[in-house]
Amino acid sequence: MNWYSSVQVLSKVLEQLAVTDGAGTLLDADAGFALFREWIEECRGERRRVYFVGNGASASMASHFSTDLAKNADVPTEVFTDCSLITATGNDFGYEQTFAYPLGQRMVPGEVLIAISSSGNSPNVVAAVARARELGGRSVTITAMSQDNRMRALGDLNFYLPADSYGMAESGHGAVLHHLIDLFTQRGA
Repeated sequence: MNWYSSVQVLSKVLEQLAVTDGAGTLLDADAGFALFREWIEECRGERRRVYFVGNGASASMASHFSTDLAKNADVPTEVFTDCSLITATGNDFGYEQTFAYPLGQRMVPGEVLIAISSSGNSPNVVAAVARARELGGRSVTITAMSQDNRMRALGDLNFYLPADSYGMAESGHGAVLHHLIDLFTQRGA
């Protein structure tokens, strides 16, 4: 595959972004982003947190966009990428609890969890989404690969890209999250 073919594949993946609400109702992409922004603005106004979770490259994105949102939109954020926290929690409670356990110590009703997973089936990210629901928080999932991945049915708002490779999924997720940040920076919010 040459460069232009890769660009065309990524463009097609991005054009097919599917956004659904918690009931599985398909939303217009701009309406989904507007709701996403509204929830974050509510957190900002009430000094509540927006949490980010993900594994591997998705953990890097979680860290990156947690920083971007805090810096560019003045939103309190937290990301669970601390090595000591992950290894202690994984050792004591099992790897599946690496995000759900600390989220349970921190999240209060009305806060938002942004859960990023290329496959949408990462057990520790799925567990965090379930824990956020138990705590009265809102969950936004950002997934790819299989259209019937587990996370896509769990979030209050779900962004799904029909990418069939990790490279396309991760590039697409970066574009989705950069668009969210741009919604705050382009309007002078």
